[in-house]
Amino acid sequence: MDYPVIIHVQTKYLNDPMTREKGQFAFAYQVIIQNQGDIPIQLLYRHWLITDGNGEVKEVHGEGVVGKQPVIAPNDFFSYTSGAVIDTQVGVMQGSYDMQTRPPNSEPESFSAVILPFRLATPQSIN
Repeated sequence: MDYPVIIHVQTKYLNDPMTREKGQFAFAYQVIIQNQGDIPIQLLYRHWLITDGNGEVKEVHGEGVVGKQPVIAPNDFFSYTSGAVIDTQVGVMQGSYDMQTRPPNSEPESFSAVILPFRLATPQSIN
């Protein structure tokens, strides 16, 4: 099933002294999930692939996001902020959300909302 969901992601390098001491780099990312359809949808499960600059991949998956399984009304959005720590100054994240429609008078349908790759990068690595 294909459903009109738009996912925007913004990242920020945190410059955290504790992770820097360990030779790691911490990033925050804000996700905005927009329901552009005409029925409610619910985010049930997340799946992330986090790849650092050395090609090392971490896989993260679990129920919902930030402890929630939000229901997003038609033409509405849900946003949350989370974080990732990698071993290099540059990395890439991508993934998907397992979601379901929540129609009022029929059975829910499952679908996957793809999160396109986005970059994690310290300011010094961009220059």
